[in-house]
Amino acid sequence: MLDGVATGGQAGTSSRIENYLGFPSGISGSELAGRAVIQAEKFGARINVPAEAIALEQRDGHHVVKLDGGSSIAARTVIIATGARYRRLDLPRMEQFEETSVYYAATQVEARVCRNDPVAVVGGGNSAGQATVFLAQHAARVRLVVREDALGRNMLRYLVDRIERLGNVEVLCDTEVRELRGDDTLEALVVENNRTGERRTLAARAMFVFIGVQPHARWLADQLALDDNGYIRTGADAASPNTAGQAGQAGRQPLPLETSQSGVFAAGDVRSGSVKRVASAVGEGAMAVRLVHDHLQQVGGSGQ
Repeated sequence: MLDGVATGGQAGTSSRIENYLGFPSGISGSELAGRAVIQAEKFGARINVPAEAIALEQRDGHHVVKLDGGSSIAARTVIIATGARYRRLDLPRMEQFEETSVYYAATQVEARVCRNDPVAVVGGGNSAGQATVFLAQHAARVRLVVREDALGRNMLRYLVDRIERLGNVEVLCDTEVRELRGDDTLEALVVENNRTGERRTLAARAMFVFIGVQPHARWLADQLALDDNGYIRTGADAASPNTAGQAGQAGRQPLPLETSQSGVFAAGDVRSGSVKRVASAVGEGAMAVRLVHDHLQQVGGSGQ
């Protein structure tokens, strides 16, 4: 297993995962990822971190994964589970404040940094909701900045209900961030109401951004068929006559999680049509391993 940053990906940065089977009181993403590493190593997996994949090529009947730094690994089959990366706000001085005050995860580490301070959470989905509930236990005040006209547009009802019961949380719908203020660290945000044009300045020592994700698949664009949003096509979708890479399947129908390149599979958030939930990503990973064995039986021989 190769990972460019740390095991767990986007799930590993979640402050709390409450809809994963077997943890009725919830579990932090970092703890779940840590347990997964121990379990994988128990079964003989070799984990390499950091090892960022930058290209995929075909060579002598094998798939060759090129790594940042110049090395490469050849294999009979490959499972791509590179997930997605958080989108960034397009604002002046954003890069400057990312070094000190802007975060894309809300864990115990970030909570300690902003304890008893006012903070802002930007986004209207489940990740933003989970971060808001968690940070409200540590920050003096949390302002949730939502572009949509209602909190429940893209957020699960149980999270909406929790947020509405929190006394130190203010929800600003129809609102977007226009400006960041401060010297070396963030001190305030300027936000604008999309309907009225009214602007407000909000005190904030930290800003947590959860405005969606982008699939981490650009490095595969010349090798695998991607959908219009950059996610990897699999199964029947990868076999469409209009998709690139069809020749890689040698005329056969791809297996359910197989890409347009025979022997290359995709699982989790990077896959087109995935559910974008931890449980489904884990399930797809297990399913992909089984499909690898099916593929090897079809093409003959053994290997990895």
